[in-house]
Amino acid sequence: MSNPNLRRRRFLKDATLSSAGLLTIPGAFAELLSATPPMSEGPFYPDRLPLDTDNDLLRINDSITPAVGTITHLHGKVTDIKGNPVPNARVEIWQVDAKGAYIHSHDGGLSGPSRDSHFQGFGRFLTGRDGRYYFRTIKPVPYGPRTPHIHFQVYRGDEKALTTQCFIKGDKGNARDGLLRRLGEPAKHLIVNFSPLTGSQTGELSAKFDIILGLTPADAHE
Repeated sequence: MSNPNLRRRRFLKDATLSSAGLLTIPGAFAELLSATPPMSEGPFYPDRLPLDTDNDLLRINDSITPAVGTITHLHGKVTDIKGNPVPNARVEIWQVDAKGAYIHSHDGGLSGPSRDSHFQGFGRFLTGRDGRYYFRTIKPVPYGPRTPHIHFQVYRGDEKALTTQCFIKGDKGNARDGLLRRLGEPAKHLIVNFSPLTGSQTGELSAKFDIILGLTPADAHE
């Protein structure tokens, strides 16, 4: 299996190049962007964090056994509604494993038989000056009546700036998901294309989810 650190560098480099053109367009961010809509945290934010909380959810610490699931390179950029990158934002994600279980004491626990013990289930990443984040995880699967999704939480300093979820474009479960349908039109900002990763021989995917934070009180006084 290829080195995940090399994958990460490749993704951040490619993403930077692809967005560079936007920075040269006069007035590209003259209009305020639409903030990413919030969604509920849900009941299964980990009640006890795993020992490993890095951004590679497929391997726990130095384990040589990877998690089960379709490898997905989840990446994007955190900006404010003016299009400015948000550095040092802490991005957290959590999701069910390939068996549909969270790392929560009321949903399989951290090491119960209903869980993939090799899946980290939760990860953190601190954005750089360009606001970018990256995770190596699995393509989400359904959870009970819910359509496949990944939970996100973003912090600016110690302040929680956004709690939301992202969803798979084209998944049939989206139309039946009550929480997603309740959002109405803004839900389109949470739908993500999980595309085949160019050059992958093992069916890996790439998913880009850009996060736009709304105004803070400090922003409003600028």
